[in-house]
Amino acid sequence: MLEFIQILKQRYQAVIGQMNEREPLLTEYQQRVEQLIYAEAFIRKGQIQEARKHFPLQIAVIGPTQAGKSSVVNLLLGDEIAGVSPLAGYTVHPHGFCHNTAIDDCVGLQNYFGRFQQLAEQQLSNSRYDCYSLAHTAASSALLPDCVLWDTPDFDSIDSADYKEGVIRTIALADIVVLVVSKEKYADQSVWEIMATIESFHQPTLICLNKLIEGSEQFIVPSLKEKWLQVRRDAFPDVVPLFFNKQTGAPLWPESAGAMFSGLVKKVAPTKHALYQQQLLSKYWQSWLEPVYAERQASENWRAMVDRSLANAVKEYQRDYLDHPHHYLTFQTALLELLNLLEIPGIAKVLSKTRRVMTWPVRKLIELGKNRSLDGVSQEVSLLQQIGEHVIIQLADRLLQKAETETGDHGWWRDACNILRKRKQLILQEYETEVRHYHANFQQDVEATAHRLYNKLLEQPMTLNALRATRITTDATAMALAIKTGGIGVHDLLLTPAMLSVTSLLAESAIGSYMNKLEAELKQHQLETVTALLFEDTLKQALYRLPEHLAGHKRFNISPEQLQQAEQYLKEKKHGLRIL
Repeated sequence: MLEFIQILKQRYQAVIGQMNEREPLLTEYQQRVEQLIYAEAFIRKGQIQEARKHFPLQIAVIGPTQAGKSSVVNLLLGDEIAGVSPLAGYTVHPHGFCHNTAIDDCVGLQNYFGRFQQLAEQQLSNSRYDCYSLAHTAASSALLPDCVLWDTPDFDSIDSADYKEGVIRTIALADIVVLVVSKEKYADQSVWEIMATIESFHQPTLICLNKLIEGSEQFIVPSLKEKWLQVRRDAFPDVVPLFFNKQTGAPLWPESAGAMFSGLVKKVAPTKHALYQQQLLSKYWQSWLEPVYAERQASENWRAMVDRSLANAVKEYQRDYLDHPHHYLTFQTALLELLNLLEIPGIAKVLSKTRRVMTWPVRKLIELGKNRSLDGVSQEVSLLQQIGEHVIIQLADRLLQKAETETGDHGWWRDACNILRKRKQLILQEYETEVRHYHANFQQDVEATAHRLYNKLLEQPMTLNALRATRITTDATAMALAIKTGGIGVHDLLLTPAMLSVTSLLAESAIGSYMNKLEAELKQHQLETVTALLFEDTLKQALYRLPEHLAGHKRFNISPEQLQQAEQYLKEKKHGLRIL
């Protein structure tokens, strides 16, 4: 699941990189990236807990700019270790302070932060945000348990977008969250957006109301509670009022809140992390996958569109060739091959000599006919080429129509239309090459049909002798016609009275029904071969792959297999958690 979340986040970031500032989905996509970073970090937190059962307690101090987070960190630690400045945005890196905990106990932290690098505090630079520091504090505070206390950057300044990922990763790492707000900042929308987002983490929370003057807390706390209940469903947490000390310039921790963290530690439930992770993923899953589902739906609609066009292409081929009374010549070509098999010993030599004398002997006629059927200009080849081009043109028109009328991802259809136009010639060239290969190879099936018919004739001697007699007449008639016209093709030969007499004799003979059966089988086999080789294996596959050529940086391109695997994981985890 972690890998899938990372891939999805990267795809969102890539798509955002191609958007302009006026894109209506830009803000929404940016929010989803932030949510995905939260989810990625929370999953990594679970991996640490699973691998290291005694990983130190993590407490994160978070809040808006100039709320006094670093001052609260120093107050809790009892040590002036966190950098404090009146300037907004002074802290831009997460700073972890090990309290009664060794740095070596935090093994695995670098793996959690991923691409973020752990550096010494003096090595941190404001020009680089993908890093954090981890330091040991010698002070021992009575306010804190043994833990790593994190000082975090603000999440609401103008520059926070540059370093917000560090804030998110630190918040997700925390077992306990300390929200620091001032009387000026507690109502800011950014505060409550963050608190609403991290509700799924179920982190025990403490609110520090900083920079107060005496008596003001009684007015602010009820308003603070109201804000909390507007965005959260869990109980309103304890609030620690921090009054400004004029002498030290630092806040004072009230004695009544001295044991506050002891109660929070008891609420930490690492064994429920898997359940909370499941709830987090389920909460955002449909939203995150919305554009992925839209792309998949568009791809499925495209495939359905291709299927319909190719189904019409099959009908067109069957209507205009296989079932056409004048264009369909395949079985007649098989009958011509049968004539070659009907040579009579003795007479064959005489006829052969005669043929060599004639200008256009029958065998040359047959060979000529075969050559014409293979040179790409036969009726069938020409028709198949026209059908292929018509399919591409028809689909391009439908894509353009979709791009103009689709209210959803119209950009997908527009880009697909452009890709189809660019790849049209390449697809048609590959298709036409396969048409020629099919037509040449199918002659073997034609000859096989002639042999089956000849073998059947061997079982009917009387019909065979009659056909051999007709064969002699056919040769003579064909050669006479060849001399008269100066050469004819197979199509013309099929229409001669002599050839028609052979066909009629076969139809009226005892094997007439068998001949009709062979013709029907050959025609069906031809339909299935054209459908499988040309329409399914060639055109369909090329058109199905069209979405793969869409610009990757503009699309999510999550494969159905990746999506199915992630959803299966989510489903199985959900089922398992219910059992527990």
